[in-house]
Amino acid sequence: MPQHRIDETRAFVPVRIAVMTVSDTRDETNDTSGDTLEARVKEAGHVVAARLIVKDDRAQIAAQLRRWIADPEIDAVISTGGTGLTGRDVTVEAFKSVFEKEIDGFSVLFHQLSYEKVGTSTIQSRACAGVAKGTYLFALPGSPGAVKDGWDGILKWQLDIRHRPCNFVEIMPRLTER
Repeated sequence: MPQHRIDETRAFVPVRIAVMTVSDTRDETNDTSGDTLEARVKEAGHVVAARLIVKDDRAQIAAQLRRWIADPEIDAVISTGGTGLTGRDVTVEAFKSVFEKEIDGFSVLFHQLSYEKVGTSTIQSRACAGVAKGTYLFALPGSPGAVKDGWDGILKWQLDIRHRPCNFVEIMPRLTER
């Protein structure tokens, strides 16, 4: 298991995160994956800047991503749902349509962590991540277990400026440089 080193001499910096659940069937009463993600974001000391449920529609997902990308009060977007292989699973296509740069290693590491829990079933996920106009974008599968894998194994650490040897937060000011 990898060692996560937190440099306690650095001050924690809360990240402002928008949470998106992509689903045709979920609502505020049964969005267990969104609830799991929101609880973990808050528990880590970050701010849930927005939270929405968006239908499995590529144009709607991309439009909401663009609104959040344009919002200076949102540093990152984390979605849950719509990363599978069925005809309605269009989250990945929507995310990739707004990426300026893809974070390829996110998918690789997510699958490695997921494989330890669900074996070869991880192959049915298309979890992905990227950056657009200085905003981080992460798409996780739509189960509470997958949310836990993605947050606990990757995002909790990479969204903490104290994580060593490096993290996403410390390079945020440089994401838009040319």
